[in-house]
Amino acid sequence: MWLRRRVKAAPAAGADERPCESGEEPSTGKQGAEAASPWVLRFAARVPPGSRVLDVACGRGRHARLFAGQGCVVDAVDIDAEAGASLGQVPGVRFLRADLEGGPWPFAGRRFDAIVVTHYLHRPLFPLLAQSLAPGGVLIYETFMSGHERFGRPTNPDFLLRPRELLDVFGPLLAVLAFEEGVVSLPRPARVSRLCAVRAGGDAHLRLDAHR
Repeated sequence: MWLRRRVKAAPAAGADERPCESGEEPSTGKQGAEAASPWVLRFAARVPPGSRVLDVACGRGRHARLFAGQGCVVDAVDIDAEAGASLGQVPGVRFLRADLEGGPWPFAGRRFDAIVVTHYLHRPLFPLLAQSLAPGGVLIYETFMSGHERFGRPTNPDFLLRPRELLDVFGPLLAVLAFEEGVVSLPRPARVSRLCAVRAGGDAHLRLDAHR
């Protein structure tokens, strides 16, 4: 069963129980072997060439490659040095090895036109993600949520979103374009929560339509 929140588009510019710093899939740990997330693809067209994109916990860089292929300038960050090795020859991508949980936020003072987070959860980063968006910048977030335990790892609730958590956290900070929760079958069964939101200026009016 899906929970959806859809919003009129706001004005915008163009294998263990731990936080998945590497953006790994629970079964393979090799994000680079996977196609781009359909959720990310759905909103990638909102990000025009030349945009500054941040891929958080990038793994082997499936989304860094996607946006670089669109002509964007991509910063990709991960704790895993292998991720950097796989991205080293990709034009338009700059890799930074950093501990996002044990160290300071490595992008303090910088603003991005798009920030992408998939299969990664470290709650203290939530406000930093919102603050790091440029006006009109888009946040595309998708990761596992409670109920995923029956499909596999992660099973620790510290690494699973609570119902509506993304909406409750980012709703007051950003203009939510779309929000969904439910079970997906591809690339493998998982229970996920996903959100797309924009840092919109002024008092843009948004209308939420809920469907169950």
